[in-house]
Amino acid sequence: MASPTPLQGTELVDCARANAKQGIETAARQCGFGEDLNGFSQALKQACESMNLQVKELSELITDDEMILQMGKGEIVAPDSASEL
Repeated sequence: MASPTPLQGTELVDCARANAKQGIETAARQCGFGEDLNGFSQALKQACESMNLQVKELSELITDDEMILQMGKGEIVAPDSASEL
């Protein structure tokens, strides 16, 4: 569900990360920026800098684990909960 207002800070970074695989247009829309790609990019850079993250492109927010799964070269194997080790 897209945010009705532009997200800021960690909420923006989390939303952008969750939508990074779908591209910048989708991520901007989901994060409440609509078609304002420049505003989205600037806000995301500021949010990342405040979190001490060095991110130049949206694709850098995709984690290595997500990229491996996307390429189909592996899967993450983990217990359902911490008590099921």
